[in-house]
Amino acid sequence: MQEIAVYKSIALDIAQRIVSGELAVHSKISGRSLLAAQYHVSPETIRKAIGLLKDEGIVSVSQGKEIVVISDQKAGEYLASSNYLKSAYSLKRDLEQLMAEKKEVDRRFEVLLNKITKASDRLQNLTPYNPMEIQIKEGSHAVGKTIGNLLFWQNTGATVIALRRGTKISISPGPHVILRENDMLVFVGDPKIYDKTERFVNQTSE
Repeated sequence: MQEIAVYKSIALDIAQRIVSGELAVHSKISGRSLLAAQYHVSPETIRKAIGLLKDEGIVSVSQGKEIVVISDQKAGEYLASSNYLKSAYSLKRDLEQLMAEKKEVDRRFEVLLNKITKASDRLQNLTPYNPMEIQIKEGSHAVGKTIGNLLFWQNTGATVIALRRGTKISISPGPHVILRENDMLVFVGDPKIYDKTERFVNQTSE
């Protein structure tokens, strides 16, 4: 009784491998001895399994014992009629494939993690610049001029990153934005340049 269950299980597994494309139509299947070693059973058990597949029109067996796949459609019909559940062997192969995929994902994760760590180390070595603000006061020579006209960076060493005008905020304003009274310039740079920038921005017009 146990022997019948084993050879039927092997026949179903081979049929599943045919349907999945692992064993293509017209391809040769390993000899009985190799199949016996692969499934860890006796050659007689393999003979019965192959005989069952032959009777179902799934494989052909020549007088020289050569086993050839002849129909994936018949293999599918056989699986359907048998209410096929994957055998332990097939599940083991699936598990091995998943483990190989997991190993590759783990490798890629480790590479990415190393890149993130190195990038974080580089960022920690940079001097952090906190944004600073200066309001353009009444009478400032900057009123009516553009950031480009003022040669802002050349004169202050600061980089304008935003402009607040009332409730509106302009991110990375271009060099052609005309400045107005009460505009708030948001800039970054060495904290030591704040006073220099404030004096430059709010020097009075001549």
